[in-house]
Amino acid sequence: MLALYLRDLSLSIRAGGGALTGIIFFLAVVVAVPFGVGPDLNLLSRIGPAILWIAALLACLLGLDRLFQADREDGSLDLLVLSADRHFLALTVLVKCLAHWTGSVLPLVIAAPLLGLFMNIAPVGIGAAMLTLAVGTPAITFIGAVGAAVAVALPRGGLLISVLVLPLTIPVLIFGVSASYGAVHDPDPFMQPFLILAALTLFLAVIGPVAAALALRHGAD
Repeated sequence: MLALYLRDLSLSIRAGGGALTGIIFFLAVVVAVPFGVGPDLNLLSRIGPAILWIAALLACLLGLDRLFQADREDGSLDLLVLSADRHFLALTVLVKCLAHWTGSVLPLVIAAPLLGLFMNIAPVGIGAAMLTLAVGTPAITFIGAVGAAVAVALPRGGLLISVLVLPLTIPVLIFGVSASYGAVHDPDPFMQPFLILAALTLFLAVIGPVAAALALRHGAD
């Protein structure tokens, strides 16, 4: 599993520049918002956590089609599916999701504080947004693994993955933004939505790889 993690991490960093592409897209969305809503610093401060979360969500969707595509092209995906039982295959998918998150999504979390300055977010809000992104974005990856497994056999499945995954990520977005708002707005709670966000990630860490493994095995059949 460690060898698989290091291999997929190396591929996610080298092939296609997934991390750099995500950061550039993340930056483009955040920078474009002030031009659309105007130079009102108070407004930007209020909507800043939501913009960071929406931009991170869209950037996470960019590289999901590469989660299993390279393995399918070189034939290693068929070997993994045929040589493993369903429990081992689910563990393999989990490791691949963790490698994808480390190589493509974690740089977005690291870049979030710098981009939060463009939105005039308070330091506490930037810290809360970074923490919620670190906890919530793995859930997006686990959901995306199911969509990637369903569309892996399609020649152009990138758009289909986004269409399948985006509605399922709405609960993660809601609680991530709610926790970020709660850190800077005193009446709103932070801990409750943050714990729900963490629970969603843990739940999807179990359900997502199992569902993706079933989809991969069904596609191989």
